[in-house]
Amino acid sequence: MRFRTYITVIIAFVFTIPSFAQDIELFQQFNGRYDYTAIGNTLNPFENNLDDSFCFPLESSSATLNLTSSGTVVAAYLYWAGSGTGDTNVMLNGISIDAEDTYTVDYSEPFTDTLTYFSCYAEITDIILSEGNTIYELSDLDLTDTLTNTPGFCNNRTNFAGWSIYIIYEDSTLPLNQLNLYQGLEIINRNNQEKTITIDNLNVIDNEGAKIGFLAWEGDNNLNFGETLSINDNVLSNPPLNLSDNAFNGTNSFTNSNTFYNADLDVYSIQDNINIGDTSATIKMTTGAFDEFGVFRADLIIINNIVTVLNSQLPDATIAIDDYIINCGDRSLMVDYTVFNTNSTDPLPVNTPIAFYADGILIGQAQTQNDIAIDGSETGTITLVLPDNIGDVFLLTLVVDDDGTGNGIIIEINENNNIDDELIELLVVPPIQTLPNEIACNEGFSSATFNLVALFQASVTSAIEPEFYETIDDLESNQNQIINPQAYSNISNPMTVFIKVDNPPCYDAYQMDLSVENCPPYVPQGFSPNDDGKNDWFNIQGLYDIFENHELKIFNRYGTLIFEGDNNKKWYGLINRGLNNHGKLVPVGTYFYVLNLNDANYRPLVGWVYVNY
Repeated sequence: MRFRTYITVIIAFVFTIPSFAQDIELFQQFNGRYDYTAIGNTLNPFENNLDDSFCFPLESSSATLNLTSSGTVVAAYLYWAGSGTGDTNVMLNGISIDAEDTYTVDYSEPFTDTLTYFSCYAEITDIILSEGNTIYELSDLDLTDTLTNTPGFCNNRTNFAGWSIYIIYEDSTLPLNQLNLYQGLEIINRNNQEKTITIDNLNVIDNEGAKIGFLAWEGDNNLNFGETLSINDNVLSNPPLNLSDNAFNGTNSFTNSNTFYNADLDVYSIQDNINIGDTSATIKMTTGAFDEFGVFRADLIIINNIVTVLNSQLPDATIAIDDYIINCGDRSLMVDYTVFNTNSTDPLPVNTPIAFYADGILIGQAQTQNDIAIDGSETGTITLVLPDNIGDVFLLTLVVDDDGTGNGIIIEINENNNIDDELIELLVVPPIQTLPNEIACNEGFSSATFNLVALFQASVTSAIEPEFYETIDDLESNQNQIINPQAYSNISNPMTVFIKVDNPPCYDAYQMDLSVENCPPYVPQGFSPNDDGKNDWFNIQGLYDIFENHELKIFNRYGTLIFEGDNNKKWYGLINRGLNNHGKLVPVGTYFYVLNLNDANYRPLVGWVYVNY
């Protein structure tokens, strides 16, 4: 689920004079055992609507911070505001503070000049932690040039200046709260009579201690025309300090002061205005009403920030890509990721779905394996296989609390932070380069011995040691590397071997065809079958198990056939043909042979061999 902030400004008057502003929007959110307090003061000596004896604000003012000992400061923000375009540097307890941002808003009534108002803010957490509970004095907020050179402010009695510090603190005795700090600068007046903010994705489990606060400028106690602050259509009041029809009346609820001239630093309990089980809340501020004479009148009110504190228990799932592994030429990748439940007020339940997308196409799904505690996390790993319609460069997107259709099943504090993505580029292997073929003489059964290393080095110059594989699949998966490439015997004829040379981030690939052919056999001119273990048979080298279908015939000097042999029958000088002497050795002498290789590339070989003992 996703946390959404809706801001609606309703124009409800005949005039259409614009007011330019920065919308009041969610600035910071704190989920846990958090609450806030605020201090501040006006720099106006009187309410400007009642007393026009002054134009310039005071040079300084102070306020006292008394935070309980059980509270630990986690954040603090200083706001200062006034008439004009802004003074971006002030002093706080003698420390120079520069604005981190400045908001301005323009306003004009019919037939009057446009006037500009400003608000600055700066984070001062370190200062509050260092100074602690003490008196804080703001000084050097100088509006002299503005008020001197722009007479409309003092003449119209909209000359004001003031400041406030918001302190967010953690306390173990508090319930689990969701604290939302909204800020910007917007006007409500006769032209823009209503400001509405809707907070959803709540899960209110207890309304005790629920409250809303705001910081506003230029409110006048004497101009109480329809000024209301409401939540869920219930108008809030805090009498006698804040009446239901005069919400912006120069008061400070934290000190019960009604002399916070032309500024309001107020807080209201809303535990009777929000119910257990509520999933949303609507905040509305209004001004404008008809007086007793039937004339429509409204106060000028400048809203600077709003704070809500609600006891809401919800998880907040986020996800991050930790690492990923891709291999050259592989359309799969292994992704390591972490699911977090930080900034939450309830555990993230087990089986929260996770979806994995490539260029918006679902390519994988997973789910959390355990309940993830508040501020806890869980790591996971998944292997994703890319379909062919995904390019080599794509956006990998991980979405937690996504069932694969873009829908979530868990109500969360913030539904806009469930995604992490990264641009991925696959490691595409360059085309395989073909090396010259190698042909070797058959050493038996269509096999030969090849020095693959020498053959590769004869064609490619590389300082990287090559790796040799019998299949491209083995090369790509780094499996079954050829162990002894210097003396490799082929396993088929012909066959292709594949070579990998590391070339980060990928590698270069080569292929080389090996083939074996039958080379001419070598026929010796004699042998001695005397069983001395040397040269005992007619050993025609390059014949047996090479020309496997050969036929050998031996004749004596009279032309009589005395022996016939083949691949399985070698001649040891014994007679196996004719009518007599079968199995006997032939006498010493010269014998003639006819060797039919039965190979289309060779004619029969004819010659003589001398047998001696």
